[in-house]
Order: sequence, then structure tokens, then C-alpha cells
Amino acid sequence: MKTYINPAKSTWTEILRRPVFSVIELENQVQSVLTEIKSGGIEALRKYTEQFDGVSILNFAVQEQEIEDAISLVDDSLKKAIEIAAGNIRTFHESQVSSVKKIETTPGVVCWQKSVGIEKVGLYVPGGSAPLFSTVLMLAIPAKIAGCKEIILCTPPNKEGKIHPAILYAAQLVGITQIHKLGGVQAIGAMAYGVDYIPKVNKIFGPGNQYVMAAKQIISRGDVAIDMPAGPSEVAVMADHTANPAFIASDLLSQAEHGPDSQVVLVTNSSDLVVKVKDEIEKQLAILPRKSIAEKALANSHAVVLDQVADMIDLINEYAPEHLIIAMENYAEVAEKIINAGSVFLGNYTPESAGDYASGTNHTLPTNGWARSFSGLNIDSFIRKITFQEISPEGIKNLGPVIEIMAAAEELEAHKNAISLRLEELKDRK
Repeated sequence: MKTYINPAKSTWTEILRRPVFSVIELENQVQSVLTEIKSGGIEALRKYTEQFDGVSILNFAVQEQEIEDAISLVDDSLKKAIEIAAGNIRTFHESQVSSVKKIETTPGVVCWQKSVGIEKVGLYVPGGSAPLFSTVLMLAIPAKIAGCKEIILCTPPNKEGKIHPAILYAAQLVGITQIHKLGGVQAIGAMAYGVDYIPKVNKIFGPGNQYVMAAKQIISRGDVAIDMPAGPSEVAVMADHTANPAFIASDLLSQAEHGPDSQVVLVTNSSDLVVKVKDEIEKQLAILPRKSIAEKALANSHAVVLDQVADMIDLINEYAPEHLIIAMENYAEVAEKIINAGSVFLGNYTPESAGDYASGTNHTLPTNGWARSFSGLNIDSFIRKITFQEISPEGIKNLGPVIEIMAAAEELEAHKNAISLRLEELKDRK
């Protein structure tokens, strides 16, 4: 983890560069797999599942008996924890549901907007290096609240061709319609094109590595909508002298252990804090089961010391982190000035892992700087908003002349005529 002391603003972009593969090379590899899946169907899925996941699978669909067996294997304490987290996630996302409001914009002209759930959605849950059953909750619960009728889940199998029991337990708990043993690019392709008994969906959701992210971006160009560019995980921590070095180290490591292409960034106005945090990282890293993964991520990570808080804020807004922890004395004041971040965690006792699991907010968030233009997952991600309007005879009399003038000015005579005919008809009624 390299340290930079008061680097010039002109160097920030280079310092904060994410560890990514060559986009062109990556897209070419992913596109070739997607093309074969589109033409080769189920056989292509079997081929790439054996190649990438190391297991031969004939039927990708999870059967009811497999789910029942998995439920019996999940520890009761974990079941309870998942249920509590699901309740908090449901409570938070239900608060996002908006009621229909009819607005009279002009006397006799009434407009409103109705939210409709996307009928068929595909959820991708990573499961290769860690069984992310929490992501099942984060994706499926808002989908159910939004009113999505079909919810298809794809998650990679292990070497025995099975899915982690906790993932299956979470899936049945939140009412997922279908579950398939598919990971990576082949899962995205199957849901985008529809392969045999795996249906084509209207929109695909879920995080993943850079290959999954590339696949989602490719299929979004003409096959199916996606939630956002969600790739390797990242966290930035803003801290001052009031922060706890051990807490910061644990937060940085909690993201570093996600994968070798993850990135963590510490931004502080205290050089002493950087030294203490690095010492804590060494202590905590030594006993982590995923030490080797975290070490690789830390090699791509940085600590930046900036004397002025205003510069710290500017750097964070330029970086646009997926997760941002503000461990500063005046964290509420600093937070008001953050405009680019996926999710923000305030104070010494609000770790990022709370949002990952159970506080209620969604952990599917924009990475790689996309927080400048994308929101994290929410109810709106799973719905379409349809507008309605109803104009009475009084309303067309009031608004019609305005429309006629505007249509004439744009030289769209048929538009104007659609109004004029109605106005004439109303005159003839007298």
C-alpha cells in the first residue's frame, strides 16, 4: 500500500487509477464466449462451465430436493441472522415505494405516473471464491417489492456441482422463481439470450468480476438492460486524528479480501494515522484466511495524505468510490459535501460491512468511478414508470392554443391539426 504526501491535483487521476485489465482484450475474450453461447445454446453452457468452473453439469436447474437438503444444512444461528437481515433490507426498500399522485397541471389537464415492476429479471450472485448469500437478499427483496413476476437466479456451482446451502436458503426465503447453477460470462449470456429452459430476461442485476462486468456491458448494447457497471469491489476511508486505526485497517481489509482486483484507499490529513493503520493492517492480515487475496488487492491500493480537508473532499469526489467511510470529527459536515459515492458510512461505529449485510441499505453499488452517474440498487432499478394523462374538454380549450403555437413554430402541421380539430369540434357543439 503506497503512501502519497500532499500529491499535486494533476497527479490524482493517475494515483487513483483502478487495477483493470485491457478493456479491448477483455471484451474480445468475453464476446467470443457470448457469441458461442448465443449460437451453441446449452452445449456451450456446459462447455464453459466445465472450462471455467471445473465441473460437468447436465441440468443447470436446481431441483426442489436440493433446496430442501440445503436448508437442513444451514446452521440455525445463520438462518436467524439471514432472516433479520432480510427484514431490515425489506423495511428500508419498502420505504422507497411511492404512491400515485394525480397532478392538475392546467385546469382540465390531469397527469400522473404509475410504477410497474419489470416482469422478468435475472439476478447474478457471485459464488466462486466466497458464497455471497447476502447478495441474494439485496437483489431479490427489492425485486419482489417492485412486483417483478419472474425472478431468475444464476450462481456458480462448486467442484461438486452444488450451490452453497446458505445461497439456496436465502433464495427460497425471498421467493426466487428459478435457480440455475451457472457462473461468470456463461450465466450472463444464458439470461440475456435465453438458452433452453433458462429464460431470456428483461434486465440483469448483480455484481461480479471484470469478466462479468464486461459481459453485462456487451449484452446491454442490444440484447437486455442491466442495472449498472458493477465490477471489483472498492472502499475509500476518509479519516482524521479522531479515527481508530484498528477500525480503519479492518474496513480496508474487508474490501481487500473480496478479490485481487479490489482496491482500497485511505485519505487522511494525518501522516501519523497512516503509520498506525499500516501497522494494524499487518497484524490483522496475518490471521486472515484470505490473506493472499487481500495482499494482492493491497498492492493496488493507496494512502493519500492531504493537509486540507477541502482537498480530501475534492479527491474523494474525483475518485467516486463504491463505498465511502467518513471517520472524522465533523463527519456530518464533510458528508454534506460528498457528491460522488455509491454508499456512505458515517462515524467510527459504522463499518462498511454493516451495509454489506444487515443494516438495510443495498450493497449492489456502482464501482470504477460510475458513482458519478449511477445510483446504487433500489426499488426504481426494478420498475418502469409509465405516465398517464387525461384532458377534459375544458382542458383542451385551455391548453390547446399553446400546443398549436408551439407545433406551428416547429413546422409540424399534423401535430397542430390534432389540436385544431378538437377545438373546432368543441366550437360546433354550441
